[in-house]
Amino acid sequence: MKKKKLISIIVPVYNESEVIEAFYKRVREVIYSLSNYAYEIIFVDDGSKDGSYQNLVNLADFDRHVEIIKFSRNFGHQTAITAGMDHSKGDAVVIIDADLQDPPEVIKKFIDKWQEGYDVVFGIRERREGESRIKLFTASSFYRLLKRIAKIDIPIDVGD
Repeated sequence: MKKKKLISIIVPVYNESEVIEAFYKRVREVIYSLSNYAYEIIFVDDGSKDGSYQNLVNLADFDRHVEIIKFSRNFGHQTAITAGMDHSKGDAVVIIDADLQDPPEVIKKFIDKWQEGYDVVFGIRERREGESRIKLFTASSFYRLLKRIAKIDIPIDVGD
């Protein structure tokens, strides 16, 4: 029997206790539709102070595919992503935040593109809701800088 390819879903979490369960349910529905794949969901708690970690423990008790990395304090979004990637075992890695700003349903589209042979797949936000002008400016500046130094042409607003 052919071994299923493993999809690693990395989820940085910072004070997301109110949405973790809804996020998990939506991700699980997407994963169940991808029955040809094995999966792991790696939540990285980046020093949350709102009960997010306990919610994650409850999910891990319920689902053996859920793994948790817990930081002792807030180290930042990129550090959380890096820790998740270092811990992942997947043939493909999907990074998505728990805050539901990006719909988990796009995971299937990303996997489909990966199966078509793309090495890197990313989504571009059509709009950014509830973010300050400072956040919009810093995100835009970050992606402009990244585009200049990266070996991959990364469009502005692919995520953060």
